Amino acid sequence: MLVLAFDTATDVATTALLQDGAVLGERASRAVRILEDIDGLLEEAGLERDSVEGIAVGTGPGSYTGLRMGLVTARALAFALEAPVAGVSTLAALAHGAPEASPLIDGRRSELFTLADGTPVVVHTERLAVEPGATYVGDGAVRYRALLEERGAAVPADDDPRHTPWARHHAALAVNFGAPELAEPIYLRLPDAERALAR
Repeated sequence: MLVLAFDTATDVATTALLQDGAVLGERASRAVRILEDIDGLLEEAGLERDSVEGIAVGTGPGSYTGLRMGLVTARALAFALEAPVAGVSTLAALAHGAPEASPLIDGRRSELFTLADGTPVVVHTERLAVEPGATYVGDGAVRYRALLEERGAAVPADDDPRHTPWARHHAALAVNFGAPELAEPIYLRLPDAERALAR
């Protein structure tokens, strides 16, 4: 099965093209370049868009705008290519890429997105239960390196690939491909604009 996978929930957007689980190509850039990256991967593989048999898209949590861009792109491509879609948590993809570590996504406003018993949650940095000796990955781990290390945790070097939610992991975790509208974003709080309006 030829799977196109991408995630736009964090500052680093990733795309990958896989044939029966084998990575044909993968890129990291920005959410605004997602279609350009997809076309580049297909061109490098010598394939047309209509060769895609399934789409795996990151569902967050993460940037509200980034998530919307990714999901809208997945739905538009699914409609145009008549390909089914599977949503995959960005945190689950990070964890899959670093099975010995705990994933942390920077939620801004001194908050982190992480997993609690496999469920995505948002927690204030000061309330994060840090396990001494444990390893943490993701852009949240990089941003709050000092806090984590002060509490006895380990954080790989900033340029370590485990900090990136590589799209190949989304493809590996993708199950239950179906209608694109079934891939729902994971929102753990109101978007900033809605919070401002509520004031």
